[in-house]
Amino acid sequence: MSNYQEIVNLNVGGTRFATSWHTLTWVPDTFFTALLSGRIPTVRDETGAIFIDRDPKLFGLILNFLRTRDIDLNNVNIRALRHECDYFGIMPLSRRLALCDEMNHSSCGDVLFYGYLPPPLNTPLPNNSNGRNGNGSRKNSTASSSDVSTNRTHSRNSSLDLRTVGRIPSQDQLSRCGRGHSRAASLGNTDCHKGLRPPEVNTWAESMKVQIIKAHHNWVAVAYTHFVTGYRLTDSCGWYVVFQSPVQESVIERIALNAKTGGGANSSGNNSAGTDVMLGIASGPLVKLWAFSTHTEPVRRTLIGTFNLGVRVEHLLFVGPQLVALSGAASRSKAGVWHTSTQHWQTQDVAHLTTYDTAGSFLLLGTATGAINYIDMQKFPLRMKDNDLLVTQLYKDPNQEPITAISVYLTPKTNLCGNWIEIAYGTRYGSVRVIVQHPETVGHGPQLFQTFTVHQSPITKVSLSENYLISVCSEYNHVRSWRVTRFRGMISTQPGTTPEAAFKVLALEAPTAQAHNDCGPYGEQDEEQIFIQKIVPDSDTLFVRLASNGKRVCTIQSVDGSAVSCFVVAECEGALRPRRLLLAGHRSGATQMWDLTAPIDRATKPAAPAPTGGGEGEESPYADGGPSPDELVRLLSTCDLDASPAPAQPAAPVPHSPNRPLAP
Repeated sequence: MSNYQEIVNLNVGGTRFATSWHTLTWVPDTFFTALLSGRIPTVRDETGAIFIDRDPKLFGLILNFLRTRDIDLNNVNIRALRHECDYFGIMPLSRRLALCDEMNHSSCGDVLFYGYLPPPLNTPLPNNSNGRNGNGSRKNSTASSSDVSTNRTHSRNSSLDLRTVGRIPSQDQLSRCGRGHSRAASLGNTDCHKGLRPPEVNTWAESMKVQIIKAHHNWVAVAYTHFVTGYRLTDSCGWYVVFQSPVQESVIERIALNAKTGGGANSSGNNSAGTDVMLGIASGPLVKLWAFSTHTEPVRRTLIGTFNLGVRVEHLLFVGPQLVALSGAASRSKAGVWHTSTQHWQTQDVAHLTTYDTAGSFLLLGTATGAINYIDMQKFPLRMKDNDLLVTQLYKDPNQEPITAISVYLTPKTNLCGNWIEIAYGTRYGSVRVIVQHPETVGHGPQLFQTFTVHQSPITKVSLSENYLISVCSEYNHVRSWRVTRFRGMISTQPGTTPEAAFKVLALEAPTAQAHNDCGPYGEQDEEQIFIQKIVPDSDTLFVRLASNGKRVCTIQSVDGSAVSCFVVAECEGALRPRRLLLAGHRSGATQMWDLTAPIDRATKPAAPAPTGGGEGEESPYADGGPSPDELVRLLSTCDLDASPAPAQPAAPVPHSPNRPLAP
């Protein structure tokens, strides 16, 4: 056509371009073919050039491709360029850029990716016949074939068909699949059926999201809205499904997992009387406790009982074999304990609970009155007839400041002396104190050792380990760390505790979700601890950082693009060495695993000395800790900041710590 040789003048974002009609229209069905054919209204500047309100730098690259059918991608943001290509409809270039982008991302993950647990294939809702099984009155029941090892093939070496379950489907796939056909249906699609989704689809999709993950030894419990699936890790089989809880009518809010090690099964697997896994589930004030005997075929499931705390359960945990439920409902605070030896459930009012920590058989409770109380689980049965949990006051804050975080460190000599203990705690007014009880202080209780008043906001977390004292306040998760000096295992004042680092672990997470998106710190007290940073609620990216200095260890990104709904760090025992795994639950229903052992080891090695003579001053070792400005902007682009909950501010009242405090 004669128009093909016509010159077209463009004004793209204030930069002028001149090209031919043919150059702009040789690719069919694009923005330019619609623009030049009159299907899109044109806006012209004062010179008559067609105005297009887009980035001129990226447009210049696209125009050069249209001219030469080639492109130079040096120093080019491929993701941004691909976005512009999609806008203009230049599909030949968009497909090339998509391939370039896929070269750096694989559904098999990177070298740190350790395993993928697809969602259960059959997920009944509680209002159907299967859901009613959860409230049966029988105490002993044998798991059905659907509960027992649904498919003992969910191993680390997942087959292709299992891994593809988690991929986001195309539009035509969505139109063909039914509500229960695959997990992809739970992702939904705002474009299908003109944006209308039946209520039952939304309910099913929400029930498929992983709500909570708990791990103990080589066991993992993955909680969905109405049921829990249990997995086990072995060196020969990898991860596989072992049990599934009955479907619960109420929404599951808390779970606890306790697994025995070195079970009593013989080579043939006979141990019908043995119980190697216990699972606790809390919904509102009710707690259900199951025991699973996994050495039998099929797995034998026993409902030990249903217990009532009287108030909503805020925390559910095992202290040894004892199941503990805690609630911090101000003056109605309660503690409930089920003891293995006596098979008895006890509750007791413990006023003004705010936080807790465990150490051996001890459960330490911080209160809003400034007192630190403890319960010794080993002495518990001695007073069972008195219905007394033996809650004993251990220490009282000198200023009676409300205690909002607590951490207990048992020194190596604790096992020898039994009275060698160190406790760090934080208060509502930003104070961090360390108290110690050594052999020379026996009979006088713990003594105040150190006080730090560097925080101006309530303390939400504190951790005392062998080498570091770490505290976090409510001002955007501001972290302070100190290096601890020890002499013969005991904390020492010579040369004393020295400041190590200050940084923030920003997280724009709703308070109701913080309990299952706890940033940490994670790790044993004799090893390097880490923070897990999730910036926005619907993020598919997690940043792993050292708790001591904020340095970034690695960046974790979902292999299937689904958003992370919850996560936890657990130590799993392997054949050669323990592995520190990051377990991430996703909105798609899958669970993804990442081995952090090697990157943590690399990050904790002393850095090579920097070359001298630069004259620019020492480079901050924490510059690469959190997200870069580009990463932060990309993550925030997926989040509505006006609608997102703001992080806790300095003026906030008693904080709800996502670590271990109890919600008021």
